[in-house]
Amino acid sequence: MIFAPKTYTVESVTCGHPDKVCDQISDAILDACLAQDPRSRVAVESFGGHGFLVVGGEVTSNAKVDYEAVARKVYKDIGYPQELKILVNIVQQSPDIAQGVDTGGAGDQGIMYGFASNETPELLPDAIVKVHALAKGLEDLRTNGGIPWLKPDGKTQITVENGKIKTVLVSTQHDEKISQEEIKKTLSEKLIKPIIGDISGIEILVNPTGRFVQGGFEADT
Repeated sequence: MIFAPKTYTVESVTCGHPDKVCDQISDAILDACLAQDPRSRVAVESFGGHGFLVVGGEVTSNAKVDYEAVARKVYKDIGYPQELKILVNIVQQSPDIAQGVDTGGAGDQGIMYGFASNETPELLPDAIVKVHALAKGLEDLRTNGGIPWLKPDGKTQITVENGKIKTVLVSTQHDEKISQEEIKKTLSEKLIKPIIGDISGIEILVNPTGRFVQGGFEADT
C-alpha cells in the first residue's frame, strides 16, 4: 500500500524554462542524428545560463549534424531573440564503452521509480495532471491565446494538503509594461479557473516575487 504525504507540491514548466530549453536542445540533436542514421547512439547533455550554452557528450553515428545550428534554432523557435555564445564538445563514444553495446545492448544504465494512481484517467495523481495542464495552458495562451505580453519562460506549482488543493502558483515571464495586477487577473480567469475549477479557499499566487521580465538563459542557469 502507498501512503501519500499529507502535504506535497508538484511542479511543471513551460518550453521556455531553462531546464526545458536544455532538454529540447538535447532532444533536437538526437532527432537530427536519427533522421540521418536510425542506428545512431546519442548521449548528449546541454547546460545553459546567462548568454552561454554548452552542448557536450558522446555520439556514435554516421550522421553529419551541425550541433550549434540545431541549438540556435531551438532557442529562437522557443521565442528567445537573444544571441548565445555556444561551446560544443561532442565526441565519438569511448571504444571501451562501445564494445559492450555494439551488439545491441543499452548504452547506459538507469533506475526509474514511480507508481500509478486511479485518481485520473491518465493513471496519475490528480495534482500532477492539473499542474501539467496549467503549464500547457500557459504555453497555449502565449502561442495561440492572443496574450501578447506573455513570454516563453514559466512555471506552475500545486500544493496539496490532506487530499485537497491548498495553493496554486503560476510564475510567467512577461512584458515589462504589463502590471502584476493585470497578469494575475487575466491568468486567474483564462488559465487557473478553467483548469482548477472553484478556487474559493485556494491560495492563488501569480508571480509572487512581483516581477518576471528576464527569462530563459538570460536570467537563469
